[in-house]
Amino acid sequence: MAKLIQICQQVEVNTAMHEAKLVEECDELVEIIRQRKQIIAVKIKESKVMKLRKLAQQMANCRQCLERSGALITQAEHSLKENDHAHFLQTARNVAERVAMATASSQVLIPDVNLNEAFDNFALDFSREKKILEGLDYLTAPSPPSIRDELCTASHDTITVHWTSEDEFSVTSYELQYTIYTGQTNFISLYNSVDSWMIVPNIKQNHYTVHGLQSGTRYVFFVKAINQAGSRNSEPARLKTNSQPFKLDPKTAHKKLRLSNDCLTMEKDESSLKKSHTPERFSSTGSYGAAGSVFIDSGCHYWEVLLGASTWYAVGVAYKSAPKNEWSGKNSSSWVLSRCNNNFMVRHNGKEMLVEASHQLRRLGVLLDYDNNSLSFYDAMNSQHLHTFEVSFLLPVAPTFMIWNKSVMILSGLPVPDFVDCPEEHQEGMMTLCRQQDSPYVSGMKGCH
Repeated sequence: MAKLIQICQQVEVNTAMHEAKLVEECDELVEIIRQRKQIIAVKIKESKVMKLRKLAQQMANCRQCLERSGALITQAEHSLKENDHAHFLQTARNVAERVAMATASSQVLIPDVNLNEAFDNFALDFSREKKILEGLDYLTAPSPPSIRDELCTASHDTITVHWTSEDEFSVTSYELQYTIYTGQTNFISLYNSVDSWMIVPNIKQNHYTVHGLQSGTRYVFFVKAINQAGSRNSEPARLKTNSQPFKLDPKTAHKKLRLSNDCLTMEKDESSLKKSHTPERFSSTGSYGAAGSVFIDSGCHYWEVLLGASTWYAVGVAYKSAPKNEWSGKNSSSWVLSRCNNNFMVRHNGKEMLVEASHQLRRLGVLLDYDNNSLSFYDAMNSQHLHTFEVSFLLPVAPTFMIWNKSVMILSGLPVPDFVDCPEEHQEGMMTLCRQQDSPYVSGMKGCH
């Protein structure tokens, strides 16, 4: 009973405190309105005085003009009574000149104040303020913001997040939280359990660019809207960075390969011999290759190769230490998918396995997931998985390309396609690969010598 009585007393105290605060806040609003009313009334009165002063001056001018006109009329009437024709002509000429002057001066007497529009600059519209006043209530936490996926943009190491809020005027600031997406579908559990969330506080606008992200990686983002009453989180959004961009490295290109000026296309050219020998250059007869201009040691990266009419090529990745005097894939430091006329195969450490692929393959997609130890190849036009190497990478790898006829072009810095992230499609591709033949490994490159 004593505790209940104490709580009742505290309720009385809290009620009185909040009522006093309410009266204080409302009195401040009334005082602000009173002051604004005085300021606007003063402006109206000042405009009234200015306009009346101008009108009074015009009225005085009109009065003087009327007096002069009255004297002119009297003179004219007196002249009409003149019987001497010569004298009449002389006085009539003088009267005519004065009439002309009076007519000209009367043009300036047109009022320059339009009484119908004189106070348009004092139009009052307090509809917005009335709506705000009608909504006066205790402050509540803002509504959850909404991340606009269609407005968000990405590069290989940045993501710009855009969001909207229904309670924009009541939000004091926003907080952006993000982490690498691990595939966990229970976002509430993910939000509560992951300790590696990065937090960007005190954001005043409704967009923010995060820098220093991993290439080709999917992230989970939350936006928190904050005011004095509390905060609310947005629904999670999964956004991806693009892959690391790169070009063909001219220092590695075989002397019988010609690279385009932008270093994105390589072409077999028997007449191209103006290259000095360097240790990193592909050098032996038959190993017509070039490497990409980057070495990758983390993240997830996707690029495509436009194969054109080439029917003899090899595409993959290799360590820097991979031999440059033999075909890629014939050593333990390189992994490639190769086509030799009508045969498609994957090759590593001298072992080759046939792969089922369309002879119309024109865009070869390559997905290097360094952190998850895999290298995958795709028919990019048909969203078809061709093969995946499971590799425990020990060193940084560079994209590697070989051709024996025609030309190929690389497209890098691409976002990882959605079909690459689909486990069902990936699983189906692996099942297709396993059904190809009982013993898929063959030796040598039959028909390619």
